[in-house]
Amino acid sequence: MIHTLVIFGATGDLTGRYLMPALARVLDMGRLPQPFRILGLSYQDWTEEQFREHTAEQLERYSDADEDVRARLLRSLAYRCADVADRQAVIAAVRDCEGPVAAYLALPSALFAPAIEALSQALPSGSRVVVEKPFGDSLESARALNRLLHRSFPEDAVFRIDHFLGMQPVQHVLGLRFANRLFEPLWHRDHVDRVEVVWDETLALEGRASYYDRAGALRDMIQNHLLQLLCMVAMEPPASLDEHDQRDRKVEVLRAVRRLSADEAARRTVRARYGPGRIGGRAVPAYTEEPGVDPARATETFAEVVLSLDNRRWAGVPFFLRSGKALGRDRREVVLHFKPSSYPTFDRNGPVEPNRLHLPLDTDRLVLHLNLNETNAPCDVRPIVLDTDLAPQQIPAYGRLLLDVLAGDHSHSVRDDEAEESWRIVEPILSAWEEGRSPLHEYPAGSAGPSVSAAPDERDRLSAA
Repeated sequence: MIHTLVIFGATGDLTGRYLMPALARVLDMGRLPQPFRILGLSYQDWTEEQFREHTAEQLERYSDADEDVRARLLRSLAYRCADVADRQAVIAAVRDCEGPVAAYLALPSALFAPAIEALSQALPSGSRVVVEKPFGDSLESARALNRLLHRSFPEDAVFRIDHFLGMQPVQHVLGLRFANRLFEPLWHRDHVDRVEVVWDETLALEGRASYYDRAGALRDMIQNHLLQLLCMVAMEPPASLDEHDQRDRKVEVLRAVRRLSADEAARRTVRARYGPGRIGGRAVPAYTEEPGVDPARATETFAEVVLSLDNRRWAGVPFFLRSGKALGRDRREVVLHFKPSSYPTFDRNGPVEPNRLHLPLDTDRLVLHLNLNETNAPCDVRPIVLDTDLAPQQIPAYGRLLLDVLAGDHSHSVRDDEAEESWRIVEPILSAWEEGRSPLHEYPAGSAGPSVSAAPDERDRLSAA
């Protein structure tokens, strides 16, 4: 177990909003190794006391830990001013660290390469490096970053973080599928009509234009988070819950995803960005009017893609991956739409609504849509909803991932080939968009999304296949 965490970008939003509150939570639960030290590195010319004051403010804002826990965490902090691109400065900053450390790169992706090169000479033997998403911005850049990491560290010392994999509802997918004989036989093209993986947000940019305008919804959400969810839903049963078996099954899914041609991208994708509107009574300017946005980039804030898997289990089943910002409601879930009943007995008043299984991702719930006889009309049916609350997540997603890093457990991190396969899927779509094969639509902020859908004729054909 590693006892020292070095955070590059320690004064940034990721550290203050997510890492420090997660560390406070796991400290409160008694899960951090003791003694434990956190060394923050950043370009800010601050004293240690200034760093502690800044972190205290962030904990007050984002953490629900009590005052005593926050004080204990603050006492574990140290700080050094260092330019991550300055190899000698980085070496000097971590020189006093005793034993192996975990170096967390909470940095813009453009700084990953110089930071990794500096760390390769600075970290004590047995140390680990943690790389936040986005892991590259193209297939070639992901390969280049992997080559650099492989030259600098053994693969088992590298953790590519996707915090969705630390979310408890995502982990529930494995138990639901493989611990229940009821579901596993139905998790198949013979019974499933289509699958939706959705992450819709009422949140707009909220000060992230410097990053988001160079990424967009496809790169920011679908290339990493939603493709990881696709893997969890579609994978074959792993031989064990060992990290190697799980990650092997995930890579198999990504390799089975059919790359879209330019013509298919025109039919099976939609991109859009939000215009002016209102969300919850709050006026929201158009995306192009947000500070820091360059309209010429034509960055999308909404993306939907329809993917197919060329394997025995899922052949012919469309997977709809969708994410958008500044929408009218938050919708974050995986939905399995089952095929209609093959028995026409109850069809006299019209088609019976097919069953659906909803796996919410932002709450600990499970929702199943079924059909039952009407109480006073036994020849008719009515839809019912079975909705149950699950035990809430005790450890936040980032807390779970940090504990994995300290323990050397890769179960919830992304392997090198996973990262590259994700870009293999997304790059043809990006290329088709750059060629103008799919128009950039606009939707009002606070609406349900674009007024067009991803080629309705194609949707109908895929769902009927």
